[in-house]
Parts: sequence; structure tokens; C-alpha cells
Amino acid sequence: MNVKEASKLTGVSTDTIRYYEKEGLIPQIDRNDAGNREIDEKIIRRITFAKQMRAAGMSIKALKEYTDLVDDFEDNTEQQKRILQEQIGAMQEREDDIKFAIDHLKYKLEHYEDHMQKTENELRQLETSDGK
Repeated sequence: MNVKEASKLTGVSTDTIRYYEKEGLIPQIDRNDAGNREIDEKIIRRITFAKQMRAAGMSIKALKEYTDLVDDFEDNTEQQKRILQEQIGAMQEREDDIKFAIDHLKYKLEHYEDHMQKTENELRQLETSDGK
């Protein structure tokens, strides 16, 4: 199948598929005589794997390191587990940041009348008094 068909099948944009190939997250894709990519089931599985790992929050750098270990054909289990553990830590940090942001927004909403409206009015006054 071509890259457009692979995109439709995997839900990954054609640009992202090309990027994954360029970055080595998926193997080099064979091309036909016309120079068009010919994507087989092996590549589809790798695109899907990369998509899932990215959706889980894995960085491109970590995913490249991980896929290099997979492609090494050695037993790299401990290194692969280390990468996954590091990614869990990174996602937990993001989770804390997101939780803080949600709590902050909830506070703002709960105190809209006594806090947000006052602040917004002050901002408007600054805008109208600046340079006018």
C-alpha cells in the first residue's frame, strides 16, 4: 500500500509517517520503480507501535532509543524497562502539572465574581489608560 493508504489505516498523517521514517522510528520503507513508498504489514505494525507510544507520552528521543534497542536483536530488556520507567516518571510529573492547572482553573471559576471579574476590569482599565 502507499503512504496515503497507510495513513488512512493507521490514523497517522502522511507527514508523520515520513517523519517517523526520517527519524528511524520505523524502518526504511521500500519504494517501487516510480519512487513511491510501498508499505507492508511490518511497517504498519511499527507505525501503530510508534503512534501508541507517542500517545502514552513517550518523547521522540526516548522512542528512538527504545526502538533501537528492539531492533538490536540482543536482550535489552533491562534498558527497555528503564526507558519505560523514565517515561512513567515524566508522565507523572505532567500529571501533577495538569492537576495543578485544573485545580487553579476550578478555583478561578468558583471565585469568578469576586476575583476574575475584578482582575479583568483592572486589565481593561490598563489597556484603555495605556498611551491614550
